[in-house]
Amino acid sequence: MSDKTFSRRDFLKTGAFSAGAFGTGLFGSRANSPVTKSVPGEARNVIFLVSDGMSHGTLALADQIKISESGEKSHWRQLYESDKIYHRGLMDMMPLDSVVTDSSAASSSWGSGHRINNGAVNWSPENEQYKTICEIFRDAGKGTGLVTTTRVTHATPAGFASNVPQRGMENEIAVQYYEREYDLIMGGGARHFSAESRPDSRDLFGEFAAKGYHLARNRQQMKNAPEGKLLGLFYDSHLPYTVDHKNTPELQQEVPTLAEMSEAALKRLEQNPNGFILQIEGGRVDHAAHGNCPSGLIYDQIAFDDAIKVVMDFTEGRDDTLVILTTDHGNANPGLSGLGSGYRQSPLMLDTIKEYRHSFEWIYAELNFHWSQQSVSDHVTVNRVRELVEYACNTKIYEDEAIMIFNAFNGDYRAPFRDRQGPGAVMAGVMANYNGIYFIGTNHTSDYVEIAAWGPGHDRIPTLVRNTDLFDLMVDMAGVRQYAG
Repeated sequence: MSDKTFSRRDFLKTGAFSAGAFGTGLFGSRANSPVTKSVPGEARNVIFLVSDGMSHGTLALADQIKISESGEKSHWRQLYESDKIYHRGLMDMMPLDSVVTDSSAASSSWGSGHRINNGAVNWSPENEQYKTICEIFRDAGKGTGLVTTTRVTHATPAGFASNVPQRGMENEIAVQYYEREYDLIMGGGARHFSAESRPDSRDLFGEFAAKGYHLARNRQQMKNAPEGKLLGLFYDSHLPYTVDHKNTPELQQEVPTLAEMSEAALKRLEQNPNGFILQIEGGRVDHAAHGNCPSGLIYDQIAFDDAIKVVMDFTEGRDDTLVILTTDHGNANPGLSGLGSGYRQSPLMLDTIKEYRHSFEWIYAELNFHWSQQSVSDHVTVNRVRELVEYACNTKIYEDEAIMIFNAFNGDYRAPFRDRQGPGAVMAGVMANYNGIYFIGTNHTSDYVEIAAWGPGHDRIPTLVRNTDLFDLMVDMAGVRQYAG
């Protein structure tokens, strides 16, 4: 139950005030939205879309590249320019112990209705475990699904479905998924289910199968899986970045896109006559922001936008599905700088992103380098680093720029802001001379985040909403409050 009894429950009751008071400006419900009509219980289904770590600049960059490539605006932007009745606003994502949230505290605020400390998953500082929204929907007889481009045991999907004191307890999260019997789980993270890689040698794949789950380990198996519960794990860790996926035929053959997973999930969950809840996460947007990787960031955001289209198509012509579209926090706050005379060079520089062959992660793999390392191997030379950067980014760089990147790999580069002296930040800084994109850092930011919504209950969201209020909105609009404990 809510620990902010008045402020959180009553915002649902006073949704008419929120929509009416703020519905005529840029944010809030569209000006042509009706006075609040939605009542608890009207949402048969809930779909929660989260582009993890999406700063406002990320949304703009993806839109600009998509327009440049195809002449088509992003579906997120198309929503804002459409005649569809929707809500638009901002959300305060503060956790309990900071003004900057991590993904586990952020997702838990939606998944249990409580602000918690960074690093925990639906677990209070007093060791109280909060019942999760997937458990609530499951107990109400509704379908439950998690779809992500990260490991399925990672912070954001876990925030809707598990309880652990530390988000890194991914082997335990995998066991909880098995014990709690959610209907559909798709993404990466096979290593947390395999007997060969789990410290306890437990074969969770076999145990899921024994419980009647269909197992899918590649794209075709996902497409061919019969009706019923599904565990789809398509990579040992996180799924590859979209820029690497689209330039690697084997990955295209084996690993489904977020849009494909989302479409498959909706087709399955829709079979439940009582409805469902589905979380869809574009999780690697966040990782690319941490790594200051512009091609990883933009193309994973575009892949997330493709999943938005799948949900838009699913909800077209129906009035029984609440859709929430948002992010959990900003990250690194990238933006296209105004460069050249009259800033006219900026669009040409941005267009170079379309020619990138690979992500920075691909470069690390080629160098056998992990972010926790302090240096590259002795056999790695400046020329080798330069060769890989130029190939991945399809851009020639100067020798002194290659030396800066090489020094960053070896921990010998110094920047005024120490957060920007790692190899990813330095590579991004060098490439900003050619693509115009710069990041302020490599970590999460305290920004109020973008939120959009449509379907029953969208009219009950105030223009500036507290993160925990979305839990109450989903539970009440789906009519499952009595199962919340």
